[in-house]
Amino acid sequence: MKNWLSAARLRTLPLAFSCIIIGNSLAYKAGEFSVLILLLTLITTLFLQILSNFANDYGDFQNGADLVGRIGPKRAVQSGEISQDQMKSGIILMIFLSLITGIALLYFSFEGNFNLNFWLFLLIGVLSILAAYKYTAGRNPYGYSGFGDISVFVFFGIVGVIGSCYLQTNNFQIQNILPAISCGLLATGVLNINNIRDIKSDTLAGKMTIPARIGREKAIVYHGFLLGLAIVSTVVFLIINQIPFINWLVLISFILFIVNFVKVKNLPNPDSQLKFLALSTFVFSIFFACSINAVY
Repeated sequence: MKNWLSAARLRTLPLAFSCIIIGNSLAYKAGEFSVLILLLTLITTLFLQILSNFANDYGDFQNGADLVGRIGPKRAVQSGEISQDQMKSGIILMIFLSLITGIALLYFSFEGNFNLNFWLFLLIGVLSILAAYKYTAGRNPYGYSGFGDISVFVFFGIVGVIGSCYLQTNNFQIQNILPAISCGLLATGVLNINNIRDIKSDTLAGKMTIPARIGREKAIVYHGFLLGLAIVSTVVFLIINQIPFINWLVLISFILFIVNFVKVKNLPNPDSQLKFLALSTFVFSIFFACSINAVY
């Protein structure tokens, strides 16, 4: 069990939950909120994130990224703690569980109506499963071609925030794209730190992430862009929605992002900042929810 918990990489879960917290806080602000739907969304997200981590562990070993002096945490398949066949079984189990809870989520969200929205969201769910698996596993994983940033931005930002809000409200508000963009950019920032850390090993393995393509210095500039635009997008949302400045508790999390950028820039190995930014994003989601709903 210890090996499976390690492979599940539970430290990534606060980042995965951040977009759900933001999406549900927007729904709460709109006056539409169900605890059951929130719980089902969180559980489905949990299974999808563990699926992604299992597939990443399996795929990087399969494609050689874990065999060329990788600096990050030890992987389960690489170390032999979990066999390839066992990890395949774990991936299949997570796919099954995410489908079951996802369908239950859609059933309650759309009140048992198998309408167009139900099937559209089911399709999005299937695409989420495919994206989680194909990032580093299978033939031609897109993470090895530098498209991981786009996927993380879309699924941890746009889909996570807008989708979870819609499941509560059955309504779409155009301004909600702004916090969705912020969340997606911050999640991409976490991936960027991971890729900066692994520039050498990824390059040797042919995993051409954005940092592997542009080099460390430009990747740090890119990191600053991600964090800076996330801050700007959030501020614009607060102004558009006329949130009183006294309620801007979310400003505290901006300080954390600035600290993260400075440390990523100056540390030879920014691995510690990966967890720091993931947790800072979670703090951001909580403070954002408090700011727009004035619950403190």
